[in-house]
Amino acid sequence: MVGPIMDERSPHAGHTVDHSAMHDRRPEHDDAMPREHEHTAHSDHGDHSGHAAHGGHAGHGDHVGQFRRLFWIMLVLALPVVAFSPMFAMLIGYRIPDLLVLRAIPPVIGSVLYVWGGRPFLTGAVGELRGRRPGMMLLIALAITVAFVASWGATLGILDHELDFWWELALLIVIMLLGHWIEMRSLAQTTSALDSLAALLPDTAERVVGDDVEAVSPAELRVGDVVLIRPGGRVPADATVVQGSADIDESMITGESRAVARTVGDTIVAGTIATDSALRARVTAIGDDTALAGIGRLVADAQASSSHAQRLADRAAGWLFWFALSAGVVTAVAWTALGLPDAAVVRVITVLVIACPHALGLAIPLVVSIATERAARGGILVTDRMALERMRQVDAVLFDKTGTLTEGAPAVTGISTAAGFTEDDVLAAAAAAETDSEHPLAAAIRSAAESRGLAPADSSHFRSEPALGVRAVVAGRVVEVGGPALLERAGVAELAAAEDWRAEGAIILHVLIDGAVAGALRLADAIREESRTAVRALQQRGIDVVMITGDAETVAARVAADLGIPRYFAGVRPEDKSARVAELQSSGQVVAMVGDGVNDAPALAKADVGIAIGAGTDVAIGSAGVVLASSDPRSVVATIELSRAAYRKMRQNLWWAAGYNLLAVPLAAGVLAPIGFLLPMSVGAILMSASTVVVALNAQLLRRLDLRPESVNASRR
Repeated sequence: MVGPIMDERSPHAGHTVDHSAMHDRRPEHDDAMPREHEHTAHSDHGDHSGHAAHGGHAGHGDHVGQFRRLFWIMLVLALPVVAFSPMFAMLIGYRIPDLLVLRAIPPVIGSVLYVWGGRPFLTGAVGELRGRRPGMMLLIALAITVAFVASWGATLGILDHELDFWWELALLIVIMLLGHWIEMRSLAQTTSALDSLAALLPDTAERVVGDDVEAVSPAELRVGDVVLIRPGGRVPADATVVQGSADIDESMITGESRAVARTVGDTIVAGTIATDSALRARVTAIGDDTALAGIGRLVADAQASSSHAQRLADRAAGWLFWFALSAGVVTAVAWTALGLPDAAVVRVITVLVIACPHALGLAIPLVVSIATERAARGGILVTDRMALERMRQVDAVLFDKTGTLTEGAPAVTGISTAAGFTEDDVLAAAAAAETDSEHPLAAAIRSAAESRGLAPADSSHFRSEPALGVRAVVAGRVVEVGGPALLERAGVAELAAAEDWRAEGAIILHVLIDGAVAGALRLADAIREESRTAVRALQQRGIDVVMITGDAETVAARVAADLGIPRYFAGVRPEDKSARVAELQSSGQVVAMVGDGVNDAPALAKADVGIAIGAGTDVAIGSAGVVLASSDPRSVVATIELSRAAYRKMRQNLWWAAGYNLLAVPLAAGVLAPIGFLLPMSVGAILMSASTVVVALNAQLLRRLDLRPESVNASRR
């Protein structure tokens, strides 16, 4: 078949069905802490720079090792400080020999602990003061500095001996270092998506030069180079297949576990794997221009962006600082007024330690970072954190039909037969006749035959006749495939099923064998099987599903009825799609628009959340807050599940972190002292670090969330 035949072969050539949309869809496209500790403030977590004492997000992996080494060194140094501390010995009930060398151990090694082990907190406090953004690091620095000064005062006899806090200072520093080490491990894990993306590229690529194949670094490849990808090898750059065919594992890019067949003319993406056969492909994009690099930028940008919940946590951390400072002042005044200045020092130190907003500062960024990392692994690329946060509130999803709910290409959706013929007879004959045709309808027929396991018979004398169809000799019989003009010329009537198919807006092709009608084929834009699951899953979660399309009413009605979508907009021009989004919003609904084409950009931008689906090899869609690397609409459900799960974790962490501090600070100040309960400073340090660990572990539970499209079902809520 040649290009013009499609319209002529369709019995509704003048119909307003947008079949061209099916064929012309274009997607939019050493132990010393680093000096950077001195320049950041812990209260700013929008881009993880809030972990000022950690040197920023980019260095998390390195700082894990630094904090691990520092923790173990300080733990070893802390043991003799605690063991030879008179206060600790008295508490435990043993006696330390009265030797100068033993008495000197706590202050000497304790000073080393303060200067060396406390440096991350002291430099972090300097950074917060310089940035005029007081926060957690300043509170820790105040606590260990007061303990250090008070301990030296007690050691030198200037202050009461009960203020000898060397052992508590040592434990405080060790415990805080442990908490930071655990935090760094958690934060470092959130960058694993980016690390994994970078690791997808092979170390070497095989470039074809004439008859030779040379091994080069992927960085040496240039656009236009031909590369050889062997079975099991990774694609070194975005390319177009020029020789061979293979099943490509694209799961690391799209999240889809099933390998996809790629052959000559098809695009393959850097980092994917040829599973079974060798390919030769011509490089079309390298370096920062590849889809892999684009995905990396999206993940990095999303992890660096701030959200409403994050800004709330930042403000809460700031409020908590002033709350802790005020509580410390009130505590000092109250205990001093009671004539217990030494107790005042102990209580103030405990308040300052236990009120550190460390867990609060970690509560949101860790959740969001893990969420975006998990999303990226599932083929969900969050370009705007606000979009991810907003998804949990969506109560209406507006799907573009063609290429989103449907395949965006014609497929055989029905077969009718004349007496004496079976469906397989008709389909096999048509596929054989269409063997040499490059028309999309011919490809659809051959694909349908292949899916049924029908091997096409040999054909000869192929001829494509404009306005009629195709003709070929198959097994000695003349087989013709075409539209109404073919029937008219042959003087035969169409099958009865054609009338109903025509009303549905389908393309109808009849198959003639030796001049007699053997059967008819119904071709239409095939509905994705995944769409049915996606629609049901959304509806069972209380979300309205609406469809929008430029196709005619009959086509839209058929697809909507098939999918169980009660409301749809048909015959909508591209420029009018955003108005339909506004219409839904005006009724009070929070709308997510799902589309795959350039024509959907205004609607994607207008929607509360824009979701670009099927972006595969093009992730530069500025109008969407969420980009789905695959074409599977079930990923929309997975995105909503992720948004809801992340919100639950944010809320749980905020309540735990803020609530814990609000309850613990009065205990640290000594409000229960009248009934004999005083919270020791060391216990305060342990509880503070424990709260951080709880928040970090709670956020890590998000890693259990399965975001693969195939994990979506219609019964989960």
